[in-house]
Amino acid sequence: MIVRISRGRGERYDDFDVNITAEMTVLDLLFHIIENIDQTLAFRYSCRGAVCGSCALLANHVPLLACRTTLAKILNPGGSPRVSLPSGAEIPAGGILLEPIPRLPVIRDLVVDWEPFFEQYLKLEPALKEEKNLPDKEHLIGKDEVRELERYTNCILCALCWSACPVVGEVEGYPGPAALAKLYRFFLDSREPGRAERMLLADTDSGWWACDFYTNCRKVCPRGVPPNIAIGKARKHLKGEDQE
Repeated sequence: MIVRISRGRGERYDDFDVNITAEMTVLDLLFHIIENIDQTLAFRYSCRGAVCGSCALLANHVPLLACRTTLAKILNPGGSPRVSLPSGAEIPAGGILLEPIPRLPVIRDLVVDWEPFFEQYLKLEPALKEEKNLPDKEHLIGKDEVRELERYTNCILCALCWSACPVVGEVEGYPGPAALAKLYRFFLDSREPGRAERMLLADTDSGWWACDFYTNCRKVCPRGVPPNIAIGKARKHLKGEDQE
């Protein structure tokens, strides 16, 4: 099978003729190449368990995590909904095309610079703020609140939603789906002081109101986080519609 990989900063593509099995993951494939064919290939990974998000890339134009996606799933995707981000590079017949995720600067080969992603993310203060007067006992929250919070705390900051969101490429200063979902997560948290004021951090034309609900973010998220739902609910809150 031919595996075509973007090299350098996208100046060229190298083809590798590999003998592998469909049960291997994309990350297994990358390790096979670096250990047996080309030791200069650069890619990023860490946990190998779909927890850290480090290995995000494009495989046959589809944004995914290399550690949790088998080659069989790429070669025979079936009828599952997919987000395709064509790059102009041709997928080899019966093979696989691997590229870095878009909308982030390429450092080398499949490694991107996440700085723009985290720069926008940190602007929304993604951490629980400490109350001035701490309670005598721990905070207790209900099961329903925990269940709703977990829809958004499952985000692993892989930036796949960032790469798949057309608005990121269209609106300057847009925080991106992951950052907005995390902002809404803290609005939901009853332990958070000043929850209403926190929502105002993205109450701008380039914030909550820039989303066009393509829903690519939800489709590519490896952990099932729905930023589009968070953004929709945030808009309703800011318009007072959730109080009717």
